[in-house]
Amino acid sequence: MPLLETRNLTAFYGDFQALYGIDTILEKGETIAIIGANGAGKSTFLKAIAGLISAAPDSILLDGAPVGACAAPDIVKLGIALVPEGRRLFPSLSVEENLLIGGQSRRPGPWTLARVYELFPVLAERRHLPAPALSGGQQQMAAIGRALMSNPRLLLCDEISLGLAPIVVREIYSRLPHVVTEGLSLIIVEQDIMQALRAASRVYCLQEGRVALQGPAHALTREAISAAYFGV
Repeated sequence: MPLLETRNLTAFYGDFQALYGIDTILEKGETIAIIGANGAGKSTFLKAIAGLISAAPDSILLDGAPVGACAAPDIVKLGIALVPEGRRLFPSLSVEENLLIGGQSRRPGPWTLARVYELFPVLAERRHLPAPALSGGQQQMAAIGRALMSNPRLLLCDEISLGLAPIVVREIYSRLPHVVTEGLSLIIVEQDIMQALRAASRVYCLQEGRVALQGPAHALTREAISAAYFGV
């Protein structure tokens, strides 16, 4: 049984439909990437899984059980954590306080402050600083660490590379295999196509709220991705 499955997933912002019948499968311990142009529905897809956008109960299945109608706090308790686009750290709190907030669900698991600091040593060095004092890359590390503190089974990462220098992006992505070895599954939304192909075993390309292309990352050609990405 897959860890997560979406079946004919639709999503709306008021009267505007953002997703049209999205079908995906994520196996336990797998990393998949969701790619596509701006406005393709990538972030909406993650928000629906995270319980931030209403969905039909049986359009999102976790271990075969319908969770599409669950609220965001309940989704966290079930073991799904979102690293939001733009990091969304609390600016009035220190780095360590931001991380501790992620552990409020008290789910059992391997991720503690010590483990997060082991994964991102720079956060340990700056743990008493206010979050805005960190660089963009360090803030992204803190956002990932905060999500890990909830001890999720599934980590949703929205635009990890957004606004970061390539060397910083490579550093962050180099740590993700260590996360997977703890038994996590990952869904990565990424505009950097090559980074997505390197990080994931399978890729789904969204175009105007629909799956335009899917398949093993190693088997997708540049031509096929470009055609799906731009809808040509």
